[in-house]
Amino acid sequence: MNTYEHLFTPIKIGNTTVKNRIFMPPLSTNLADKGYVTDALVKHYAARAKGGVGLIVTEVTTVEPTYTYLPGDMSIYDDSYIPGWKKLVDAVHQYDTKILSQLFHPAYMAFPIPGTPQLIAPSNVGPYYAKSAPREVTKEELKVIVKQFGEAALRFKKAGGDGVEIQAAHAHGLLGGFLTPLYNKRTDEYGGSLENRMRFTLECIEAIKKNIPETMPVLVKFTPHQRVEGFRTIDEGIEMAKILEKAGVDALHVDTGCYEEWFQAITTVYSKEGYKLDVQKAIKDIVSVPVLGDGNLKDPEVAKKAVEDYVGLAHQMLADPYWPKKVKAHHEEDIAPCVGCNECLLAGFSGKHYYCAVNPLCYAEKAYALPLPNGQKRKVLVIGGGPAGMMAAITAKRRGFDVDLYEKEDKLGGTLWPAGGPDFKADVLKLIKYLETQCKKLDVNIHLNSPITKDNLEGDYDKVILAAGSTPAMPPIPGIDTTVLASDYLTHQATVGKKVVVIGAGLAGTEAACDIAGKDGDVTLVEMCPDILFTANHCLNNDQHLRKMVKDRGVKVEANAKVTNITPTSVTFERDGKTMTLECDTVLNAVGFRPNNQLEDLLDEKYDEVAVIGDAVAPRKILTAIHEGYHAIRVME
Repeated sequence: MNTYEHLFTPIKIGNTTVKNRIFMPPLSTNLADKGYVTDALVKHYAARAKGGVGLIVTEVTTVEPTYTYLPGDMSIYDDSYIPGWKKLVDAVHQYDTKILSQLFHPAYMAFPIPGTPQLIAPSNVGPYYAKSAPREVTKEELKVIVKQFGEAALRFKKAGGDGVEIQAAHAHGLLGGFLTPLYNKRTDEYGGSLENRMRFTLECIEAIKKNIPETMPVLVKFTPHQRVEGFRTIDEGIEMAKILEKAGVDALHVDTGCYEEWFQAITTVYSKEGYKLDVQKAIKDIVSVPVLGDGNLKDPEVAKKAVEDYVGLAHQMLADPYWPKKVKAHHEEDIAPCVGCNECLLAGFSGKHYYCAVNPLCYAEKAYALPLPNGQKRKVLVIGGGPAGMMAAITAKRRGFDVDLYEKEDKLGGTLWPAGGPDFKADVLKLIKYLETQCKKLDVNIHLNSPITKDNLEGDYDKVILAAGSTPAMPPIPGIDTTVLASDYLTHQATVGKKVVVIGAGLAGTEAACDIAGKDGDVTLVEMCPDILFTANHCLNNDQHLRKMVKDRGVKVEANAKVTNITPTSVTFERDGKTMTLECDTVLNAVGFRPNNQLEDLLDEKYDEVAVIGDAVAPRKILTAIHEGYHAIRVME
């Protein structure tokens, strides 16, 4: 018997049967062209359907022409969009997967495209992330918008879609804003009481249901508990659920959080498994319609115990669209794990092409497809067994090449080991296991405890990959040699005392400080920049989450501090012309890393094709390492 059998039993939403209980929640792609469905969008969603997911809810889809959420998001505000949607729906239906369009009005969250009029909102107030000061939407405008929601649903029906979801969560966009008292200060029938604040959403539901048949389910995504002080609590959320069910919705998509604490809504590397389940259970217990939910459910053991009727895998479906098929076949070891880095969001909200750190094919299923093996034997040497080197080796074997991988340490993983050292970053360690497993399954010729030097570099290779990683930097500070390396602490090769000073408050230093403080340590971060995480190029929700951990765990911060001297029990620094000394038991060095690229010139002399990738170029990110490893082999002739 399949231990995950429950996940793969059919279930209904309204009158629609879905083949299993796994769904892909909405995730922006930036792949649309002026709102129109593109071939890249079709390939993206079709890949997830092919992977075995039962239900897909698309990214936000704007229902009117004036305001755009993100330039690359989809629209459906006139009939010209229907053919593209039909192509997308048909592609997903080929795999017996159902698809819903998530209808949305961005309001005060609209992208500031030149020529966009003043943004609208329930009132003339907006959250901190509003691009500009909004004006209050009029009741006459609301009537038009309600009609636009209904017409959008009808267009999706004409495209062959299976149903629609209304985005009303997180104080996100116009509907979410109306539901949130902090942004809805109206004194008319659309403001004040819960019933009044829900009026606009209920009118949209009614308009949609009038325009589509009963066989097409209507869902609402909402936030019964926002988990931020001053925002909605679960008591009001339960009342909202009752009102929505009475309005005739066919299912409720339950989420948590809001963008003041974005990490409550969108999972980060610091999120606990199943962290939304308590809220989803509170709603499941009081409604009779199906409940959909997500929230770090990517471990199959967690997913199978979830209380929702539908288990949502959001970013995990980007990392590996074949999660459903692999779990069903009991090949969990082959699942490329999402590591919660949110590089996908960071790229998109920076106006760039979206990426997934662990899946170079994500959002580029056609453009970056790997050439199929053609019987041509090529030989590849990979120097370094970190993420870049392992990915290069895996990709080479998938192309049918012979691969020798040399690693100087006694295990694969490189700097992923310290990156996954804190207890709250175990997902990074899962990535090591996944990459190592693929190397072994593909019979990569692995040589551990085997450093490559100028004295033992030999063999004929068609391409050499230098992925030797990086080593901790040792800045010229008196006493720096008496410090404990943060990487040694995070890999359990060194211990620290109860009172610790961490020099460097980038990602590694801040995470190490939180790890120590979580074990009752007294920790101070000393940083020469104006703030912690000052140079960390990561997504807002990850930044918020880590800063909250710093606060909650009582980590102290000394910023704008230039360290001038270190002893085994003290750190002296200067700030604003003053000299201060912190006493401690241990000084942790987290000032950064330097690349191991010493072999580059020698390799260039000996071999025609050499690629230096990952941290051997410069200490960077998991995304950089994985992608460079993949593409270095993909482009080989």
